[in-house]
Amino acid sequence: MLKPRVPVRAKITAVGTYVPPRLLTNQDLEKMVATSDQWIVERTGIRTRHLVDQGVATSDLALEAAKVCLARRGIEASEIEVIIVATVTPDMLFPATACLVQERLGAKGAWGFDLSAACSGFPYALQVGAKLVESGMHRKVLVIGADVMSSIIDYTDRSTCVIFGDGAGAVLIEPCAEDEVGLVDYWHEIDGAGAAALNMPGGGSLHPPTAETIAAKMHVVHQDGAAVYKFAVRKMAEAAEGLLSRNGLTGADLACFIPHQANKRIILSTAERLGMEESSVVINIDRYGNTTAATIPLAMQTALDEGRLQRGGLVLLASVGAGFTVGATLLRWEY
Repeated sequence: MLKPRVPVRAKITAVGTYVPPRLLTNQDLEKMVATSDQWIVERTGIRTRHLVDQGVATSDLALEAAKVCLARRGIEASEIEVIIVATVTPDMLFPATACLVQERLGAKGAWGFDLSAACSGFPYALQVGAKLVESGMHRKVLVIGADVMSSIIDYTDRSTCVIFGDGAGAVLIEPCAEDEVGLVDYWHEIDGAGAAALNMPGGGSLHPPTAETIAAKMHVVHQDGAAVYKFAVRKMAEAAEGLLSRNGLTGADLACFIPHQANKRIILSTAERLGMEESSVVINIDRYGNTTAATIPLAMQTALDEGRLQRGGLVLLASVGAGFTVGATLLRWEY
């Protein structure tokens, strides 16, 4: 007779991040479009963002973040069993960026895939990776959020070019020890009615690349800023509150809130709804801008650098992205 499988819990055991060295400041943008440092800071909270040099792709950033993550855990790439890359800027439509990372990392025994959920990509990929560990089938899953947003931004469009930056972050997911909790719960939603408010219309099967689609600027990000802001303010707070309530918690129980870094006003609005002081909220949007799938792992690293992630503390992650997608994760920090 088969023995029943003992339930497995999953936890994050290492974090690694990477941003390209080149900076684009608000002062640089003042020379490119009709905007100002004051306007950008007041509306977004962003002061600088990192951009890749020509020829540097998402897999390059993902690879560097993965190397840092594995070095901090002290393991070889050959021990990785699964690689999940959350991105909306893959090197190419196929093969998956995970395949490129796997080969260059030297993770010869791993399988993997890409996941597209825009700014909610990392929390979505985190849960998929956790479930693979919790199933008992895998013990080391590498989850990477990486985007080269500068590759799909129109730098004559001030409504989008001031927001986005490039970067990558990786976490390793492994089974918990018997006395550990790890990932507790998640709250995910999508609302396809928001697809028209934030998208890149060209490049897929509906509008494949042609001279006409390129001339019409269909291969860059298009955004209805007011619609996105309104939805994000409401849904990030709703998802965060719903997740906490379902687990009998409030913002006061959290050691740290790590939100997606899209807009400082959205972040602070959510924190206020949760009854949290700004001191308990990780905000680094001023340094990196919106790096899409990379923002939450980059903010995790900021929290670690500042000593704000302590073993045993309850942590809440939350995001809203194109789609619309909504994601929130509750976890106990276990390292």
